[in-house]
Amino acid sequence: MAKHEEVKNEIIFPIGEKNEAYAQYFIGQSYLQGLISDPEINVGVANVTFEPGCRNHWHVHHDGFQLLLVTGGEGWYQEEGKKVQVLKAGDAIVTHDGVKHWHGATKGSWFEHIAITAGTPEWLEPITDEWYEKLKK
Repeated sequence: MAKHEEVKNEIIFPIGEKNEAYAQYFIGQSYLQGLISDPEINVGVANVTFEPGCRNHWHVHHDGFQLLLVTGGEGWYQEEGKKVQVLKAGDAIVTHDGVKHWHGATKGSWFEHIAITAGTPEWLEPITDEWYEKLKK
């Protein structure tokens, strides 16, 4: 059994559906559950759940930001040119406008965060298996 497998069983927010809308920007399986649906608010709020080893591509948010509020499991976060960070429940990350970054689950753990996102994402290169396998906590 994978570490933190209980994350998939809706501990705080529902896991949502398989993330088909952004699947091309992820390696592995992720799930997406929108939490706020108000056309007057130009900020996306969603629960994102990653199966073990799942991660998104490098990306940048233009004219906005991204806040990650970790609610379960264990994950990675990295900004370009900086060391990778291990994330656990209770951690919060602020990614400023224009900062290239990626995030996802560690190899053996489920991972879940609330993403609060404004602006337009620009999706970049993937985190290769070869590079990902070299990550250490």
